[in-house]
Parts: sequence; structure tokens; C-alpha cells
Amino acid sequence: MDPVEALERIAFLLERTQAPTYRVKAFRTAAGVLAPLPETEVRRRAEAGSLTDLKGIGPKTAAVAAQALRGEVPDYLARLEEEAGGPLTEGGRALRAALRGDCHLHSDWSDGGSPIEEMARAARALGHEWAALTDHSPRLTVARGLSAERLRAQLEVVAEVNERLGDGFRLLTGIECDILADGSLDQERELLERLDVVVASVHSKLRMDAESMTRRMVSAVASPLVDVLGHCTGRLHGGAGRPESEFDADLVFAACARFDTAVEINCRPERLDPPRRLLRRALDAGVLFSIDSDAHAPGQLDWQIYGCARAEECGVPADRIVTTWPADRLLDWTRST
Repeated sequence: MDPVEALERIAFLLERTQAPTYRVKAFRTAAGVLAPLPETEVRRRAEAGSLTDLKGIGPKTAAVAAQALRGEVPDYLARLEEEAGGPLTEGGRALRAALRGDCHLHSDWSDGGSPIEEMARAARALGHEWAALTDHSPRLTVARGLSAERLRAQLEVVAEVNERLGDGFRLLTGIECDILADGSLDQERELLERLDVVVASVHSKLRMDAESMTRRMVSAVASPLVDVLGHCTGRLHGGAGRPESEFDADLVFAACARFDTAVEINCRPERLDPPRRLLRRALDAGVLFSIDSDAHAPGQLDWQIYGCARAEECGVPADRIVTTWPADRLLDWTRST
């Protein structure tokens, strides 16, 4: 087993189960240290017991690398595979098998923890044909939202990543754009027109009155620039949690259906948004859906199964889920809305 692959797999499984960031970082850092080194040097250091002389390699990560180089499955990895490598939830497998992409993921350009190419390679490894990079827009300063200048620079990076990845996978350009209090969008129109996928989400003033929130959301989903309405209720589970925003769901979903804007089925365990009762109302309204991981790390890309299980439970047909579409069909849709 390649030691870098073993370290990256451990990090992936830790992310998948929401392990503390510091634990994940130790293994991703170690993989990054070993990746550019010749195998002969890594092997020599492992045999001499000097891997820990390298900055970023600790006793635990050195042990993983040494076991991998001996042709063994590292003990730490074997234990994690047993504890965390199985199915995350019951159900949803048929829909998960039908997915071809993911419309919502973040990199370290905003509040994600991994480089763009690392996220793209992880999406490809999970069997996706495409994924949309949707880092945050500028008003969300706590998440290092992208200014227009930084977003333009990111578009060039995405093009370079696609060149390196070659055929068989495409990283799409995108953004998770804040819906401002008046329903306008938090990025320059010219830039939004250039992007492949625009996810629009409410991140501020989540407790505004229902009438104002409804007006705000309808204004956004009616925009020809918006493709997906992200985590519509804004709710959060666990800890202090956060209740759902109040709005007229029937009006919002009717607007999504009229303006051909997909409703996101957000797969993050602390969100699982919309709740089932609203998911069923959106289904009755005739909307399209997008099952999205909202991943902020490679291992979190695997969370789509949570949304697949909920969609399957509520009877959402696969053809109304845009993330089951090939890239060409998706792009024909986003460019026509």
C-alpha cells in the first residue's frame, strides 16, 4: 500500500465521520510532506526510524507510513475502516448510484479545508463525472467569501485543474452566493453570468419575519442567474442548534418551479435541509432538486448518501434530480434558466 494513499484514506474516513479538524490535519499534512519525496527516500527513512525528523510527520503518521511500506494495511487504517468505512445510513443506494455530480462544495479559498484540486480528485474518486466548486461570496466575511477579484483568479485555477485532471471528470465553476436582505445577489452580475452553477443561500438575518423572508427568497429564485436554492430553512442540528427560518414554503417552491430553479437537498448531517415535510411539499410543487454534499473537506463529499436516503423516502424521482444528469445536460439547463 502506498503510504500517501494510506494517510489520505485515513483523513477521508475521519472527515466522513466529523472527527475534530486537528486529527484530520495531522494525516493530510503528513501525506503532503511525503507525496513529493522519492519512494526510495521515504523507505530509507522508514527503515532508519527517521521519518519523524521531517516537519509534519509525527509518531502516529510515521507508523502508518512504515506499515504501508512493509506491504501491510496500517493498524490505524484497518480500525477506521471497520468503525467508519461502512454505510453511513440505510437506504438511498439506488439514487446514490445514479448521481453523476455535486452542485455544492467548498475549498480552502473560502471556508473549506482543502485545496481545489484535492476536492476535485476526491469527487472523481467517488465516481462523479463532474462537481461544481461553490465557494462563498464576499459578504460572508467569516467564511472568507470571494471578492470579484479573487473569484476571477479562481476561474483561472479551475481551468488549470481541469487541464491536469484530463478527460473523464470536469470541475465546474460556481459560487454559493448570499441572498441579501432585499433579495439581491452578493456578486457582480457579469461574473455570475460567467459561472457554470450558482447556488443562492440565505446566511444572514435568518430570523426576519415570514413575509419579508418569502419576498427575499422569491426574488432570488426568480433571477435567471440562480440555478439552485441552497439549504432553504437555514436550520442547524446539534449544540445550540438553529431553528428554521420562517417563510411561505408553498410560494417559494411555486416560484422555484416557475423559474426552473432547483431546490437543494442539503446533505450535511447538521443541516439535512429541507426537512421531510417541506421536501414533500417541494415535490408536489413540481420543482427540480439538487442533492448536494455542501462538503468542506474531501471526506464530506461522501455525505450525499444522507440526501439520497431522504429523497428516496419522500419519493423524489431520479430524473428530477439535476445531480443525476450528465454535465452537458446540466449546463444546458443552467445556461437556459
